[in-house]
Amino acid sequence: MDPHVQLSAEQSPKTTAEVAGMRNVPYREAVGSLQYASLGTRPDITYAVSVLSRFLENPGRAHWEACKRVFRYLAGTKSLRLTYGGEQRDLVGFTDADGSMHEDRKAISGYAFLIDGGAVSWASKKQEIISLSTTESEYVAITHASKEALWLRSFIGQLFTPFAEAIPLNSDNQSAIALTRDHQYHARTKHIDIRFHFIRWVVEDKKIKLVYCPTEDMVADVLTKALPSPKVKHFASALGLL
Repeated sequence: MDPHVQLSAEQSPKTTAEVAGMRNVPYREAVGSLQYASLGTRPDITYAVSVLSRFLENPGRAHWEACKRVFRYLAGTKSLRLTYGGEQRDLVGFTDADGSMHEDRKAISGYAFLIDGGAVSWASKKQEIISLSTTESEYVAITHASKEALWLRSFIGQLFTPFAEAIPLNSDNQSAIALTRDHQYHARTKHIDIRFHFIRWVVEDKKIKLVYCPTEDMVADVLTKALPSPKVKHFASALGLL
């Protein structure tokens, strides 16, 4: 997606002529095809698909142009495939949030989990709350990612050998990482729903280990916002798309 174009409901058809012009456009079918690809082997388009899916009821010309742009990106990278074994590494996670840049002021959470250099689980989802700070957005994103980490830890442990060490979960926000370890009262964080403090118990139980990761190396960044093409391709490679 074009990082300079903000899609919104304001771009949906409003006049009879605009509605008629979009009547025969296969927008739903196109987005459905993209969703199939994003769920199967193309985590690099997951954010774009999640945004395009918001306008299925009444897509406008701008939404259709953005959809075609994703298809052009896939056509130019059709040789990419998820590849495992490039590096021998146990389960590792990355989580990120984009802040509150959308029209409804709700941040986007994204996470990706890799084994042996290839992604095995990923998601891009709008948060259900309106965060009052970047730290809160990142903290909520970490909590959502930790639930997936615990499920993967249990699933893989039952199939193979149980994990002896905590799963590293990378975040690019130092404040959010500190908040997971700090149980003291803070006026600026007292409003955060208690369910999001679940991550504190997980860290204390040594099932997950929060690790700081610089933004330029944050793989989950591609799951939370539209990025320039070079960055998308860089993170696609980091997800194991080779």
